[in-house]
Amino acid sequence: MEPQDLPILERSAVRLVVLDIDERVLLFQIREPLDPDQRTCWELPGGGIDAGETYVDAALRELVEETGIHVGPRDLGSPTWRRRVTFRHASFRRLQDEVVVAVRLTKSAPDVSGADQLAAEQNNYLGFRWWEVGEIEASTERFYPGRLPALIRQFLEGEQIEEPFEFFS
Repeated sequence: MEPQDLPILERSAVRLVVLDIDERVLLFQIREPLDPDQRTCWELPGGGIDAGETYVDAALRELVEETGIHVGPRDLGSPTWRRRVTFRHASFRRLQDEVVVAVRLTKSAPDVSGADQLAAEQNNYLGFRWWEVGEIEASTERFYPGRLPALIRQFLEGEQIEEPFEFFS
């Protein structure tokens, strides 16, 4: 049962495990400025799937908006990680059904541009970092998805993941 602490905004979303040619994963460091009690975290790029969009359309759009990186549909993997999550964001309780897809780049740690980020994304964004998978697994930092350190390797090995409900915040 979802908490009733804030108005609920329910949506579908896509998250991207962006890998450079050296198998490092792109993560954004974010914060929730309207809820300072939440700690910062490192999150996968991604966002909501708009009406009429497929997860592929949304993934390509979100990647450009949040990173400035352009890829084609063939560069996206299958949505082998599915999850349902709730979290507080921008005075709402988000309730999301998410798919996670891999994006494999042909460059080593390309620079990231936030020039096309939405204003709300810019308010949350603190920076980015390319992480080695082992660094994610060993880290004590906070991640979104919360089980990213435990599931990243399984995901990259192509396992089907049906993650149980996550109460993130």
